[in-house]
Amino acid sequence: MLSLDNLIDHALREDIHTGDITTQALIPADSRASARLIAKEEMILAGLFVAERVFKRLDPAMEFDVCLAEGAPAARGALIATVRGTTADLLMGERVALNLLQRLSGIATLTSRYVAAVAGTGARIVDTRKTTPGLRELEKYAVRVGGGINHRTGLYDGVLIKENHIAATGGVREAIARARSFIPHTLKIEIETETLAQVEEALASGADIIMLDNMSLADMRSAVTTIAGRAQVEASGGVNLETVRAIAETGVDIISVGALTHSARAMDISMLLD
Repeated sequence: MLSLDNLIDHALREDIHTGDITTQALIPADSRASARLIAKEEMILAGLFVAERVFKRLDPAMEFDVCLAEGAPAARGALIATVRGTTADLLMGERVALNLLQRLSGIATLTSRYVAAVAGTGARIVDTRKTTPGLRELEKYAVRVGGGINHRTGLYDGVLIKENHIAATGGVREAIARARSFIPHTLKIEIETETLAQVEEALASGADIIMLDNMSLADMRSAVTTIAGRAQVEASGGVNLETVRAIAETGVDIISVGALTHSARAMDISMLLD
């Protein structure tokens, strides 16, 4: 909650700065009002607690009543929540609260579509580190709300050897050997591969997870057959809602989708004063 409050306080300072000139000019300090948050399109809701926290950072006595649960589908026109408190604080908190709620709901909604697209295949949809700077924790939370799985949080909590690491160390085998000698036994090693030859080398070198980067469907199927359950298989690159089902049907275990966070469209939500 401390990190969330810091994020919200920064966003409020960015928007309000020295004061909301329009509200100061028009709204008496003792004015009170109620408002409704309305879904303007179908979505999966994520971030209601964040929106509530925005208003309560401005006025701890603000009343925020949710009408739909976190993670619930919202139809167009649905009442999401009601807010009651000082009119000035409602108006000053509106944009920051909506920006965050719309962003997180957009990620949850897009994630749910990917999860639905691979239903029944056994493949899991995971996110990446392609997140908005400063919002990673919240955006990865929204992925979970949408039914997805989180990949590593950052560079510190998982080994993922990518093409530049391979180039810098001289090859797949050497990169895996160096990683194995450095990390504790509790960590797994994942490595990115671009060819079937690299897949075989990674498997022989003891990789725990083998990422198939931008491979054709035929090569993915061959890689899955070669690996034969001896390592987890992740597909990455060229993934969208049109291609994800076919990728899942190659037999991969995991499909990482950067679009979940870097390309999710903010959902349309309005706040209307009564």
